[in-house]
Amino acid sequence: MSRLHLFLASALLLASAHSALAQTTAYKYIRAGEPANVLVQSRAGFALMGGGTDLDEAFQFLCDRANGGDMVVLRARGDDEYNPYLRGICHLNSVATLIIPNRKAAAEPFVAEAISQAAAIFIAGGDQSNYINFWINTPVQTALNEAIKRGVPIGGTSAGLAVMGEFAYSAQGDRPDDPNLDSKTALADPFGPRISLAHGFLEIPILKGIIADTHFARRDRMGRLLVFLARLNEPNGKPVPPNSQHVRGIGVEERAAVLVEPDGKAQVVGYGHAYFIEVDRGAGVLQRGKSLTYGPFIVQKVAPGAAFYIKSWAGDAISYRLTAESGKIHSTQTANEIY
Repeated sequence: MSRLHLFLASALLLASAHSALAQTTAYKYIRAGEPANVLVQSRAGFALMGGGTDLDEAFQFLCDRANGGDMVVLRARGDDEYNPYLRGICHLNSVATLIIPNRKAAAEPFVAEAISQAAAIFIAGGDQSNYINFWINTPVQTALNEAIKRGVPIGGTSAGLAVMGEFAYSAQGDRPDDPNLDSKTALADPFGPRISLAHGFLEIPILKGIIADTHFARRDRMGRLLVFLARLNEPNGKPVPPNSQHVRGIGVEERAAVLVEPDGKAQVVGYGHAYFIEVDRGAGVLQRGKSLTYGPFIVQKVAPGAAFYIKSWAGDAISYRLTAESGKIHSTQTANEIY
């Protein structure tokens, strides 16, 4: 049998096995399009989407790199609304939504197999604590990182983007009645119980040393990202491993996306800005129970249509500095603007 025939036979067997087990599994798999996967050569790339209304251009970036293959949408909650949307704007063999709501589901052999056969992967929005709690140290995490190594394009929006960097705000301390950690709370105590940081869920080489945040200006998340960066760049900050590189931040506004090539060339698309932030020899007061006094931070604000180069950390940007003083942010921009 040829490699293609073997692949098609495997795909058909996978689909048949799923159909037989669909009523008893912990996961949910909803597929639209052809019943069997096709073997294609994907091209690597990463779509960092800021949340809000879905951005066609960012999804088309992933679809083009899927080369007519099969896309898998991953989520921990929700339904299959991405299936008809992606079928409408992309030329794909199939789109399947795979809902993985707990660690039992993440351990199911079918789940890892479905991810391993994807030509492109998209992680939907929701609650990133679920992704960390349910998927880390499971076959899902392994399959995702193996896909990245094979050059499969991957994207995420909102919570899906938040887990794409080497570091992530894991939202472990968020409350059901208040799921969004705001900047004021983070700045008031950088070591507060709601500030939980995770490390190493996804292994995307060009996003090593990066933590990302979403819904950036609309939900006023600049302050909390500055707190994350202060924590991650301090010798006593957690969870930075020893001898790790300098940690930088990327904040993406709603209806905007940063489309990243494997070599680090990135373009901002959509209707909002992206912010590339680093600590400039930061110093100050970073103590439990005390408001943040720390900085300076260098911000590079990149408009839609402009390019940025992650490796050199430079691009077509407006540059300014921010400092935190007793929990308040001060800017070198006119009128003390932080965005």
